[in-house]
Amino acid sequence: MDLSYTPEEEEFRARLREWLAKVLPGLPPKPSPDDWPGRRAYDLGWQRMLYDAGYAGLHWPADAGGRGATPTQHLIFLEETENAGAPYVGANFVGLLHAGPTIAAEGSAGQRARWLPPVLRGEEVWCQGFSEPDAGSDLAALRTRARRDGDDYVVSGSKIWTSHAEVADWCELLVRTDVKAPKHRGISWLAMPMDAPGITVRPLRTLAGSTEFAEVFLDDVRVPVANRVGEENDGWRVTMVTLSFERGTAFVGEVVACRRVLGELAREARKNGRWDDVPLRRRLGRLNAEFRALWRLTQWNVSESERSGGVPGVGGSVFKLRYSRARQDLYDAAADVLGPEALDLDSRWTLDRLSSLSYTIAAGTSQIQRNIVAERILGLPKGR
Repeated sequence: MDLSYTPEEEEFRARLREWLAKVLPGLPPKPSPDDWPGRRAYDLGWQRMLYDAGYAGLHWPADAGGRGATPTQHLIFLEETENAGAPYVGANFVGLLHAGPTIAAEGSAGQRARWLPPVLRGEEVWCQGFSEPDAGSDLAALRTRARRDGDDYVVSGSKIWTSHAEVADWCELLVRTDVKAPKHRGISWLAMPMDAPGITVRPLRTLAGSTEFAEVFLDDVRVPVANRVGEENDGWRVTMVTLSFERGTAFVGEVVACRRVLGELAREARKNGRWDDVPLRRRLGRLNAEFRALWRLTQWNVSESERSGGVPGVGGSVFKLRYSRARQDLYDAAADVLGPEALDLDSRWTLDRLSSLSYTIAAGTSQIQRNIVAERILGLPKGR
């Protein structure tokens, strides 16, 4: 693992910092969390700015419309944009971080030409239709059925925890195309237009009060066979490509944010007298070491990705497993530092604490990550 940066990489960092310092002060105010049309417009407006400046799809291959940057340059980009307080990709995250890279890696030339440029330009939003009410952690148990009818699949079933479905143009959809095949072998990956007849979207309100998730009900929705990415019944392999991107560098910016939050807590503890509590001070020190180690693990995963051609490996599961726990520990510590302020329902600390609870579930539960680490990294036998 090479933890140093080349002169070219440091030059890239300097140019990015200069651009961020120039454009961020001119951004409009962020819309209300409940204003989903406004949030979509804001997020895609930022994506267009990245595109015009040459930073959109930085890590995508050049023949897919990206800059063909190295994983290390992508890591620098994520670090610097987070440190500068730049907008997150927001409503565009499925298209930019999951569906887009999957189509770039697995799609046909026509599919890449149709779907990738609008994602990069900030013109179309994607959502993810993977989980189902009875197939969350055991994703291969999905039941949403796609029956072949000429040049179309006729899709019926339901999905849940579908991020940004209410403002999405497309859905990366997993369906069962062979009910007789073993459950991992009868799945296909489809791109479904969200304006197709037969789709009903019902937003779900989270513990923190937001509605970025939804239930999606599919009643004989017709999806062209041409929208299938990969071969029929090969969707599980394609899905593993998607999930490798989801668990690869998807949380890098949040590690940077957690390190910043930890610094805020240390300063607040010194101000309000809690710094004299030796066990609490030791706890903050342990968290500092934890997030420093996670950053080094990120660099290791990036080095591994560079050797494997840019597709993240299973090391992302190690990172995601530990990060999701460390984030919860961070906001537990925040409650000890801040006292009653951490219980204020209008406080960002409270909302971030509630949000942290989801990280042991999102992008694959901790139980699933432990299985991946045990079987694919440690070589342990599969559980019965």
